[in-house]
Amino acid sequence: MLRLSNVSASYGQVSALKGLDLFIGAGEAVALIGSNGAGKSTTLKVISGLVRPNGGTVEFLGEPITGMRPEQIVERGIIHVPEGRRIFPKLSVEQNLEVGAYSQRAQSRKRTIRDEVYQLFPRLHERRRQMGGSLSGGEQQMLAFGRAMMAQPQLLLLDEPSLGLAPIIVEEVARAIAHFRAGGVTVLLVEQNAELALTIASRGYVLETGTITLSGTSGQLLENPEVWASYLGHEQLENA
Repeated sequence: MLRLSNVSASYGQVSALKGLDLFIGAGEAVALIGSNGAGKSTTLKVISGLVRPNGGTVEFLGEPITGMRPEQIVERGIIHVPEGRRIFPKLSVEQNLEVGAYSQRAQSRKRTIRDEVYQLFPRLHERRRQMGGSLSGGEQQMLAFGRAMMAQPQLLLLDEPSLGLAPIIVEEVARAIAHFRAGGVTVLLVEQNAELALTIASRGYVLETGTITLSGTSGQLLENPEVWASYLGHEQLENA
C-alpha cells in the first residue's frame, strides 16, 4: 500500500532522513520506533506532505505522491494524527469532528461515522458541545482519533498517541487503534513507548539518526537484545 524508496529530508543544513526505505502492506499495523531526533515524526510528515523530501519517492497504492500538497494526500485517504493532538481548542467537540469530514471522500457517510465515534468514545458525546480546549489530555486524544475516523482513512499515521497520558487512557488509545484495524484501516504508528507499539503492531522498523537499522516482526524485535537494551530495558526497570 505504501512504499518509501531512498527518501532523504532535511531541515536547513540538518539532515533528518538518509535514504529511508520502508514498506507497509494493506491492512497492516506497522510500528516505527527510535529515540528522540531519530526522524520518526519527519517520516510521517514526508508521507502526509508536510515536509517535502530532498530525494527519493513516496508511493501510495502504486502511484507516486511525492511532493503533493497535504490536502491532495488527505483526499487519497492518508490521515495524519500529529503529536500533541492539535485539535481546535476554540471549536466544540462536534465542530472538531465536522472538520475531520471536510474532504469530498468523507462527506457521504459523515453522520454514520460520527455516530460510530460517539459509540467508541461516549465521553465525546457527553461533551459534544464543549470547546475542545476545555477537554483533558486524554479526551483531546480521543477527539483527535474521532476526527481521524471522520476522514475515513485508508492509511492512518499516528505520532506518539500515548504521549503524556495516564495508563488507563493509554488502554483506550490501544482499543481505538484496534477499532481502526478491525475496520480495515492500515496503520503506521510512531511511539517512544516501544513495548506498546510492538504490542499493537504486527511488524516494526527501528530508526536511528534517519536510517532504518533493524526491521522484523514484533515478536522478533521484542526479543532482539539491541532493541531490548535501547528501547525496552528501562521500561521494564521502571515497571519492576
